[in-house]
Amino acid sequence: MNELEPLKSIFKDRIFKIPDYQRGYAWTTRQLRDFWEDLVNLPTDRFHYTGLLSLKKVDKNIWNNWNDERWLIEDRGFKPFHIVDGQQRLTTFVIFIQAISEQLKAIPENKDKKDEEIYLGSFSLKAIKEEYLVVEKPPQFIIKTYKFGYEVDNPSFKFLRHKIFLEPDSGTIQETFYTLNLENAKRFFKENLQNYFDKYGLSEIEALFKKVTQNMMFNVYEISDDFDVFVAFETMNNRGKKLSNLELLKNRLIYLTTLYDEKELKNDERISLREKINDAWKEVYYQLGRNKKNPLNDDDFLVAHWIMYFQYTREKGDDYIRFLLEQKFTPQNIYAKTEVRLSSIQEFEEVREDEDTDQEEVEANGEEEIIVMRSQLSPKEIEDYVNSLKSAAVHWYNTHNPVNNLDLTAQESLWIDRLNRIGIIYFRPLVTVAFLNKDINSDKRVELLKAIERFIFITFRLSRAFSTYRNSEFYRAARQLRNGELTINSIIQRLNDRMNYCFYTPENSEETYFDYTYFQKFIDKKFKSGGGFYYWNGLRYFLYEYEMEKVRQRGSQKIDWKLFVKSEKDKVSVEHIYPQTPTHKIWKDSFKGYKKSQLPFFQGSLGNLLPLSQSINSSLQNDCFEDKKSAKYNDKKEKIRQGYSDGSHSEIEVSGYDVWNSDTILDRGNKLLEFMEQRWDLKFEDDTAKAELLFLDFMLEEEEELRTTEE
Repeated sequence: MNELEPLKSIFKDRIFKIPDYQRGYAWTTRQLRDFWEDLVNLPTDRFHYTGLLSLKKVDKNIWNNWNDERWLIEDRGFKPFHIVDGQQRLTTFVIFIQAISEQLKAIPENKDKKDEEIYLGSFSLKAIKEEYLVVEKPPQFIIKTYKFGYEVDNPSFKFLRHKIFLEPDSGTIQETFYTLNLENAKRFFKENLQNYFDKYGLSEIEALFKKVTQNMMFNVYEISDDFDVFVAFETMNNRGKKLSNLELLKNRLIYLTTLYDEKELKNDERISLREKINDAWKEVYYQLGRNKKNPLNDDDFLVAHWIMYFQYTREKGDDYIRFLLEQKFTPQNIYAKTEVRLSSIQEFEEVREDEDTDQEEVEANGEEEIIVMRSQLSPKEIEDYVNSLKSAAVHWYNTHNPVNNLDLTAQESLWIDRLNRIGIIYFRPLVTVAFLNKDINSDKRVELLKAIERFIFITFRLSRAFSTYRNSEFYRAARQLRNGELTINSIIQRLNDRMNYCFYTPENSEETYFDYTYFQKFIDKKFKSGGGFYYWNGLRYFLYEYEMEKVRQRGSQKIDWKLFVKSEKDKVSVEHIYPQTPTHKIWKDSFKGYKKSQLPFFQGSLGNLLPLSQSINSSLQNDCFEDKKSAKYNDKKEKIRQGYSDGSHSEIEVSGYDVWNSDTILDRGNKLLEFMEQRWDLKFEDDTAKAELLFLDFMLEEEEELRTTEE
């Protein structure tokens, strides 16, 4: 059958299921908005081509296990179908109709009415639900049969029934990457329908319902039994919202389980392997969607797992998915056979069960061996791979969400949070593997996390290495650690060795000092562009770490990292104490005697930059130092800025200075660099080196000249 049909015709005498090889609901607000605008703008006397709907009739041996649907099929002649292509659109239609039904129930005059007493034009709500959503089996009405849904083992199955269709008594419902989209779609339609009802009334809601069920046309195509449904799925779903690589891979692996012959993979093993694939993807999408405010990207996870599991290459582009789909998990690797030698009696007996198995007996060291032909890609390899994906998913989530995470120790949480704040670069696969490897205890993991954080700060934030510096080496280290080929200690040693270029040892000295040359050149460019240390991409992390050190000493955290790094127009969270536009006379007096060309070095020097507990309007930076130390109020006695004396620990420390001038900027800059030495285990050669890095060495030169003159 291949003809245009409206939803009203499509749902007549059909039951739809989304099969296990399908991805979940992937439409986001952009696609929903396009759907809504198409519907609203469609004239009532016009038809709109919606797209292709490809269906595969479900065999009796499958639907016979559908308890809730079987009575409709056997007693009322409904036909069961799997949706091969078009499930995103069909899911959207169904959610839209559910939202309309809830809109009808919410109208005040319909309060306390039964579904058969509520009408939308000539359609009762009961009839609408039975035609498109759910039918209850008489006479007990215990069984609720949904005309559209997922296979029962899909997490979206319960979510759709209980969160979207509002079936009560749900119990625990697992939420995933995809259920977030189902929830978002319903919220989108409910909000838009309510606004539409408020503006135009019930008659226009009826018009929308008629258009969605009668004017939106599908090209319905039923795939014949001999058509390769998995290949069709891969091909057809590359239209519309493109499948993610993780979604494609799941379909491919399920497809491969159908290709093994009975001699290599018995039917019960085939079913078990397919269930393991589904369980793995269920877990992966649960972990990716656990944090509703920040769902994780599925392809990022797949790339990282590929790095952990297979041999990393430095090819560009989608080399990982080409490897997975075009080299590793291919039909050719199942059709291509390789010789396997079996020698144990047990293995011999297993082979003998299939008398026609291709085999050959040979003599080896006085024992008989059986040579059998097996696929180059064994079912066991598929099982091991999907189990690894499943195991890695929770640790991948934990590396992104360490705060208040009961799966992590306090120290693990602290250091992973630091890595996320500084920018974890390319180390997330390695961190994930450190949790996957059961032989690694928490103390060793923390040692590794500390070493990675130090490496990132010194190598990338200070010494300005390219972001890809040594990435291949540490990607390989992730796999080697997973396989037991490397230890935590050897990786830590390697991290330290790769920082050797960041340090130097002067002649006739045993001490090693930090080589700040690269960092100084970087900051020099920032001064030339008018910002100095303020434009350093490690500034907020550094100042926050300094602040948190004070918190550990004194308690009472006063700076929230998320607010601290949040960009607000015309507001600042890091203040120039000596302002960039010093209009007050006191500032001119405080820096009298310095050249105009030297003043920007005081303004942009590290010691002049202060993290605030509350962001302020940038115009308030120009206040004099005494005014900044105390809270400031407007004419209405409303506080318009926090004072240093009751701000962050860093602010309180600065408020202890009597004046703010060149000496205090240098003094505070030295304190910050001393903290840097202690925190990241590095050392500057002397005070001159620190002054050079702070770009205030001209102060020492002037002091030396003055001292020489006096002598």
